[in-house]
Amino acid sequence: MDKRLILLLVGVAVWLSGSASGQRDHPRKWGSGEPHPIKYVEEQKTAYWVEKAQETLHAKLAETQAAHTNAAKNVIMFLGDGMSVHTVTATRNLLGDSAEKVYFEQFPYTGLSKTYCVNRQVADSACTATAYLGGVKGNYGTIGVNANVARYSCDGAAMEENQVESIAQWAQEAGKDAGLVTTARVTHASPAGVYAHIADRNWENDWEVTNRQCNTEQTPDIARQLVEGQVGKALKVILGGGRQQFINTTVNDEEGYPGYRTDGRHLIKDWLADKQAANASANYVWSRKGLSLVDLDKTEYLLGLFATSHLPYDGDRARNRSQLADPSLTELTEAAIRVLQRNEKGFFLFVEGARIDMAHHDTYARRSLEDTAEFARAVQKAREMTSDEDTLIVVTADHAHTMSINGYPYRDQEIFGLTDDDTDDDLPYAILSYANGPGYKSAFNLADGRARLTEKLTDKTDFQFPSMVPLDAESHGGDDVAVYASGPFSQFFSGNYEQTNIPAMMARAAGIGPYANIQP
Repeated sequence: MDKRLILLLVGVAVWLSGSASGQRDHPRKWGSGEPHPIKYVEEQKTAYWVEKAQETLHAKLAETQAAHTNAAKNVIMFLGDGMSVHTVTATRNLLGDSAEKVYFEQFPYTGLSKTYCVNRQVADSACTATAYLGGVKGNYGTIGVNANVARYSCDGAAMEENQVESIAQWAQEAGKDAGLVTTARVTHASPAGVYAHIADRNWENDWEVTNRQCNTEQTPDIARQLVEGQVGKALKVILGGGRQQFINTTVNDEEGYPGYRTDGRHLIKDWLADKQAANASANYVWSRKGLSLVDLDKTEYLLGLFATSHLPYDGDRARNRSQLADPSLTELTEAAIRVLQRNEKGFFLFVEGARIDMAHHDTYARRSLEDTAEFARAVQKAREMTSDEDTLIVVTADHAHTMSINGYPYRDQEIFGLTDDDTDDDLPYAILSYANGPGYKSAFNLADGRARLTEKLTDKTDFQFPSMVPLDAESHGGDDVAVYASGPFSQFFSGNYEQTNIPAMMARAAGIGPYANIQP
C-alpha cells in the first residue's frame, strides 16, 4: 500500500478517535473528569432551566402589556465607550459568575446597532457620536457634521448645511435642560458630539487648529464651542476632565499643570463670567471635595473639571486610594441628575464611561471590565433616582473592540486567568485576548516564540493581555453593539438598526426635535 495512503488512514483514525472522545472539538486536559462545583448543582436539573424560561416568559408578557407609551419627560443616554458585547459578557464573570446580569442587562428591551462610518467599516468615537446623538453618519474622525465634510477640512464644519444638530439641542429648544458627564476630557470625541461641529476630533484647543494651518476664528476649537457655542454654553451640567484644553500654556491649573492654549484665553473664567452676566447661579469645581460643597439643589449651572486630562480608571481609584480626591462616575451621574431635575419640563443627559475604551486600547482587560462594572453602577443610580414612568434610559456603546473570550475555561475560573486546554506547543493561553495591540509583547518574544504565561502574571493590574498582531494601540472592532432600554417607548429599541436611529427614537419618545410627531 502507498505510504502516503497509510499515513492518511492513520491520520483519519486519530481524528475519529479524538472526535469520539470529544477531544477534537474541545481539546482539554480533562484529567479524571470535570468537577461540578457545589454552587452549580441546581443547574444539573432540567427543572431549573424550565423554571428560568417560565420566569422570563412571564416577565416578557408583563413587559408587553405594560409597554409605556406616555411621553418621556427625561431622557438619559449612557454610552459605554468601546463596550462590546464581549466586554459585557466578561464583566458578568468579574461580578461573580457567567449567569450574573450586569445591571442594565435587566432592562426590558435589547437591540443591536450598526456602528460603521460613511467611509470606514470600523468606526471611531467621533463619527459614531454624530450618529447616536445627531442621527446622521459622518466620516471617520469628524464630529457633528455630515459626510460632505472631509476630515481636516478647515471650512467644511462652518457651513450650516453640513452641521448636524444633536438631541441636546432638540431638548434645549423644547425648553428642557441638557448636560453631559464623562470620565474623559469633556472635549473628547464622545461628549463633543453633544455640542460641537468640527472636522477633526483632535482640535480640542486652538493650538491644534493652528497646527493644521486653519484659522481659529473660522474654525473654533472644541473647548471654545463648549463655552461659546449655542448648545455648549446652554448646557446646565458639564462634568469630566480636561482642564488643560481651557487654559493657556502660561497658566497652571489647580494641580500645577500648564494649559495647552496659545490664544491667551482662560475659558473657565470666561464660562463663569458669562453666567454671572446672566445673573445665573453657577459653580466651577475641580475636586471631589469641591463638588461635595456645592448646593446642587440651588445650582443652575455646574462645570466640573476634575483632571488635567482624563479621570483615572475606576479600579485605580481604589488601588491608589484616591476615592476621596477623584469622584466616581456614579457620583458624577447623581450630581448631574440632581441639578437637571429642577426643570419641570425635563432634561436630556449624556453619560459616558470613557475609560472602558481606553483600557482596551492598552489591552488592560482588567481595567476595562472594572470600568464597565462602575458604568453599570452609574446606570443603576440613575434608574433609582428616576421613574420608568417618565424617564427613558438608553444604554449602548459607540463601537466594539477586538477582545475575545477563548478556550473552554471552567465555569468557576476567574476571567483573567488561563485555560488548561491542550495546545500544539504545550503552552497555556489567556482566556481573554485581543486580535491586535501592545499585548503582543506579553505573548511573544524573539527568543522563544510564544511566551509561557502564568496566572501570577495575568493577575497583575498592568498586565497587557495577549494580542496576535503588534500595534502600539489596539484597534476598535466592527461588531454591532448592544442597546438596552428602560422607560417610556423603550420597546422602540428592540431589533437591529442603524446607530442613527437611536436619537430619532429617543426624540420620538420625548416628543422633541424633528421626530416628535412621527406617526405610523
